[in-house]
Amino acid sequence: MRRLAAIAAVAVIATATGTACSGVGGSGEAGVYTTIDGAKQIDATAPINPFNPQGNTFLGYDAMSLAWPKNDPVDPNQFYPGIAQSWTTTPDQSEVVVHLQPNAKWSDGKPVTSQDVKTSIGLAYTQGGTAYAVDPKAAGAAADVIVVDPHTVKVTQGANKSNTFLRNVLSTVVVPAHVFGSLLPADFWTQLKLARGSGPAAEKAKASITGLAQKVITFAPAKDVSAGPFVLERVNPGEALLVKNKHFWASDKIAPNRVKVLNYTGNQQIWNYLIAGRLDSAPFTAVPSGVLNRIRQTDGNEVVKGFSPVAVSMAFNQTKAPYDNVHVRKALAYLIDRSQVTKVASPEGGTPSQTTTGIHAESAKSWLGDSINGLDQYKLDPAKAAQELKAAGMKQVNGKWAMPDGSPWVVELHVPASFSDWVAAAKAITSQLTDHGIQASVLTSADYTLYLDELAAGKYDIGLWLMALGPAPYNIYQRIYGSANGWQLLAGNLTHVPPGKEGNWMGGPETLDGVNPGALTNQLNAADPARQKQIVGTLARLTNQNLPMIQLYDYVNTQFVNDSRFTGWPPNDSDVLRLPAGVWMQLGLIKEQGTR
Repeated sequence: MRRLAAIAAVAVIATATGTACSGVGGSGEAGVYTTIDGAKQIDATAPINPFNPQGNTFLGYDAMSLAWPKNDPVDPNQFYPGIAQSWTTTPDQSEVVVHLQPNAKWSDGKPVTSQDVKTSIGLAYTQGGTAYAVDPKAAGAAADVIVVDPHTVKVTQGANKSNTFLRNVLSTVVVPAHVFGSLLPADFWTQLKLARGSGPAAEKAKASITGLAQKVITFAPAKDVSAGPFVLERVNPGEALLVKNKHFWASDKIAPNRVKVLNYTGNQQIWNYLIAGRLDSAPFTAVPSGVLNRIRQTDGNEVVKGFSPVAVSMAFNQTKAPYDNVHVRKALAYLIDRSQVTKVASPEGGTPSQTTTGIHAESAKSWLGDSINGLDQYKLDPAKAAQELKAAGMKQVNGKWAMPDGSPWVVELHVPASFSDWVAAAKAITSQLTDHGIQASVLTSADYTLYLDELAAGKYDIGLWLMALGPAPYNIYQRIYGSANGWQLLAGNLTHVPPGKEGNWMGGPETLDGVNPGALTNQLNAADPARQKQIVGTLARLTNQNLPMIQLYDYVNTQFVNDSRFTGWPPNDSDVLRLPAGVWMQLGLIKEQGTR
């Protein structure tokens, strides 16, 4: 799968960094580290602004978070230091105290202070969500932000507690107050306090804060002011060039003197970069076996693998017959050879799902233990599939399975055209179903944004869907029993909207076997570890028995590195593999070839 930004870029004016010149540097130059940004493609007209989805800042290089999340399979609150040197929290995460790096400076020489953090949090409120929701009843919303001293900030959590509060606070991207601070009105914090109340004054204050969102997104600083190891020098449609920040507090750890981020339009271009030996590293990219062999033949190229808490599923719109019948969903599960699908779609970047639980297999070992062995594995079994189809009233007409009334049944599987592994997986699935007497076809959407919009609008019967987004169990099961399946959490109140309304495209029932899975998922947000494990066990069983989706393959974080110019790469299964290479440098891992 190709990594794409989740939000469409907003049209913005060209900044001073935009240029129509040719490439900013050749490949293989001494001291130049070349990579791609797996989160987005380059838009040379976008501002140098981390709040803009296409903004010309690069996380881990010039854009800096308070801290960097480790890749723990079950604990979302493990972090490496970033701008924050250390932090403490109360057991219930009601209070987080952050201590900044004492020697941190911006690239213009000004010190990084607690006021920068408070300003960054204020700007985050204009965007909403996570710890910085304006509504005080939102789960995990911050109640107050207090500057204790120039290097210490205290953030307190509201009454509706969330186990991911620490994670959300530490993930805050910090920007310089002397550059971005003017975006916040002088009475911003007064307005925020008013917005946490009720009545007309509160509603007016909320509107004033959320009304700043577009202003923040489109803000275009004249130049990059970075607290990271690099600072953006220039960008064009083909690549961005960042140079070493002499004021970075740990500059002695940073081996490259420049970083070049190449643009790309799809997987094939990334493959070509790798085959040509142009990239020192590349984040996860779906690669077929033949291309992988060519990549490995290039001098210096190596493959590094680790855990990635993401899986791919085939999700059903249960408002559409016959997918409203669990017997049909089970029949399809018994007819899909997940091993063959994985071999075709993602031989190096995935492993066949052991079964459908909603959880990545590596995490399931910790959450479920031996109980996973009691779940239905849905191994390939055409005879069981036939029994399930007959139980659903489906009929065989001229050797083809048909609807109960005898009308044709055609399985239409939708995928975004730009996700090469998903397209391959869909073709493998439809081929297998055709072999078992079910007419099936693959339909593609032009891009991922359109795909998600049409999926949410209920236009598809079946679509491929990312799931198991760990490590937090709440986030894992939100993908199944959240807004896409009708459960809405607003102002601390959980409601269930009817199928086809407000993005409820899965259309599953509100209760399964007498249990409300959305309510259980919501409890994961504040439950203690023992209770979390109980809830996860129940949700895994319900998911396995009712199959709102069929888990196909669990991703393996397959990355590419080249040791011709640099060395010191994270080893296989390292918990830093899901972090940008700029963070590897901050941790002192990357060295120029020939140095120690």
